[in-house]
Amino acid sequence: VLFFPWYMLWLILKTTRLGSDSLSNSRRHMVKDLPDRHESILKATSVVYPGMAHYSCIWHIWTNIRSKFKKGHLQLHELYFATARSYTMDEFNERMLKIEEVDLRVKSYLYDIGYHRWSRVHATVNRTFTMTSNIAESLNAVTKDARELPIFDLFEYMRTLLERWTKEKLSKAKGTFTYLGHKYNKELEDNSTLSQKLRVRASTDHIHTVLDGVKRYIVCLENKKCSCGQFQLDELPCAHALTALRHRNETYKNYCSPYYTRKSLLLTYEMPVNPLPDEGKWDMPQHILDK
Repeated sequence: VLFFPWYMLWLILKTTRLGSDSLSNSRRHMVKDLPDRHESILKATSVVYPGMAHYSCIWHIWTNIRSKFKKGHLQLHELYFATARSYTMDEFNERMLKIEEVDLRVKSYLYDIGYHRWSRVHATVNRTFTMTSNIAESLNAVTKDARELPIFDLFEYMRTLLERWTKEKLSKAKGTFTYLGHKYNKELEDNSTLSQKLRVRASTDHIHTVLDGVKRYIVCLENKKCSCGQFQLDELPCAHALTALRHRNETYKNYCSPYYTRKSLLLTYEMPVNPLPDEGKWDMPQHILDK
């Protein structure tokens, strides 16, 4: 019980280290996918980000669906995740109708949770690519045995683990030579590949019609939006936006979230997890010593 809230609070405090000038922005854009609804976790997040939006991990919702409802799992699995990741309301509504056809109870269950908690297109703050709480699963896996330790040894284990992870992430960021971090650069490259087969027609300097076979998409570069929904929700140029940018002979760099850049990754991991001094060097408050 003590372990999870302490970790969540520490992690959230660490994520604010994007530079003091950008702190208010980081709070505005911050999204947390909490692994469950434990009250202590919500309290921990509220200490650092009062009023921060709380979203659910779509994988945890799926495991609940699988255990509560016993039919149509094969169909529902694909439908549910596609629905959660929908970029437009039309896509979402169409897929929800298909879920209803398979099992009306599942639709009611998802409605009761609140669409804004698990649906990308309904979220009040852009979830971008953060739809699951994989960090919690990773941490739970590597600390399974350590959780049996006394509290001090547990905290020291956590400290050394996060010390190592922070150093590894920093080294990876330093070894990145693209404008974007590796994950987002790969996403951009995939979109660029898809954009090669598309045709474009400019309406104005900023508005373009992009043709993908018989489908057409409207891109507004000025507002960083595309009718496919990906440009504005991912905060990264979609294939249609890249087609428009190529038509204008313009770089993608001004159209990506600043949080995806190598610079932001370096700032995120620049604060080290400091080593613990020898116990003989600890500066203990007098009221603790008196006890």
